[in-house]
Parts: sequence; C-alpha cells; structure tokens
Amino acid sequence: MSNGLVIYRGPSVLDGSPIVVIATGLGSGSSNRKTGALVQTWILREDVSPIKAIQNGSDVSICGACPHRGRIEDGRNVGRSCYVNVGQAPLNVWRTFHRVPLANGKPRSGYPEARPDELSAMFAGRLVRLGSYGDPAAVPVWVWQAVMAQADGGTGYTHQWKDAAPELAQWCMASCDSEADRVFAKLVGYRTFRVTAQDSRTDRGEREVICPASDEAGKVTLCAACKACGGLSAKAKADIVITVHGPTYAKANGRRNLANV
Repeated sequence: MSNGLVIYRGPSVLDGSPIVVIATGLGSGSSNRKTGALVQTWILREDVSPIKAIQNGSDVSICGACPHRGRIEDGRNVGRSCYVNVGQAPLNVWRTFHRVPLANGKPRSGYPEARPDELSAMFAGRLVRLGSYGDPAAVPVWVWQAVMAQADGGTGYTHQWKDAAPELAQWCMASCDSEADRVFAKLVGYRTFRVTAQDSRTDRGEREVICPASDEAGKVTLCAACKACGGLSAKAKADIVITVHGPTYAKANGRRNLANV
C-alpha cells in the first residue's frame, strides 16, 4: 500500500470551496513524537497552499470558525495561535499532492486516490488521527464513517462542535478554550478537550484529566497508546485538559512553549 492516499477530493462542508483530504503513514506510520504511529489525515485547500491560505484567510474552508486561525489585517495574519506549523508537514503533503509528472503533460496527484468503497478495508485495524491539520467538520461525515468503520480507534478534535454533523461526536472531542465552552459542548453530546492558559495541573475541572502525552503530565504515553481522545467511541469517559502548547501560540502570546505536537 502507498504511504499516502487521497481519501476525499471535493467541496468543503464549511463553505463549498475545493478541499482535499490526504492520509499519510499508511505504509510506515507517523514519526510524530507525541501521537505515535497514528495514520495522519491532512485537510487542505486543494487550490491554495497552506501558507497562502492562512495569509489570505481561505483556510476558513478547512478550519471554519476556529479562534486560533488569527485574523487578516492589511494582508497579514495577526494573532494566529494554532499549534500546527503549516510550513512543515501540511506544506510538504500539499506539494506532493500537486506533483506534476511529465509523461503525459497532465497534472496528477502525487498520491493515489481511493474509491469510497475501498476506505473501510484500507483503514481496517489502523489507528487514525482525524484532522492532523484542518477540522474534521470540513469533510463530509460519510468519509469518516467509512474510514472508522473497521479502524481500531484514533483521535479527533473539532472546534465546529456547535454546528457540525452530530455523528462527529463518535470520533472527535469538542475543542474547548474555556470552561463555558466545555459546559456547552457537553450539553450537545460531546466529550471535551480543553486548552487552558493556566497550568493544567491546577486548572482542572470535575471529571477532567490531564493529557498523559503532555509535558505537564510527564509524557507518560503516546496518543496512539492512550486513545482517550477518540470521542464517545473511546473507552475513556473523562474529559481531557492540556496547557496551551505549540510554537505559534508561544510567539503570538509571548508564552513559553510548553509542548510541541
């Protein structure tokens, strides 16, 4: 099997713009030091590079109303606090997708494209990260239903939990940035993953546990082994809390970088 695969190519659920979803790590697994050997899925604008998309705001097609996208002022992104470095894996995946072979002179994806009826078998027994970059809510829910039908579990997070297809709660945590968010998300049926600007060892609510793969928890395990962030389908039932992390957050907020995902 190819290490990378296009699993969806079509309109964004969020705004109808062209997006593509590419799964990587199918052959060799991910080298991400926090997640471990999860199959990664990258949700990208098909027609705009990830870097340009955050510069002009067209990343709304894949990230929706996520508060960490930043805002566009005078042609620049200001206040972006997303932990993902789009100049690394997302850009590399997008460039590979746009590789143009010279044999027939026609553009073709650098990754093979899977048929919808092939997805369940391809992901059977695998651990999958829904939305390594991009929000799973941007993708038609039937894609995730097919991917997760025979999978062995995984992780997923959505900031669109107020408006997303309710089925996403089966595999995704509601990404929350406050205790009020957490209360609301639980009312609409989600388990939650809350990011706190305080130290999560002291800022922890009822039935919240610190992410065991975080710095503050001592990185006692990897996401692939933990699998707690698998929404309602996970064996874990508690909610998760983590201290803010990521290089962009540290830059945007003048904070020490507490973890790298």
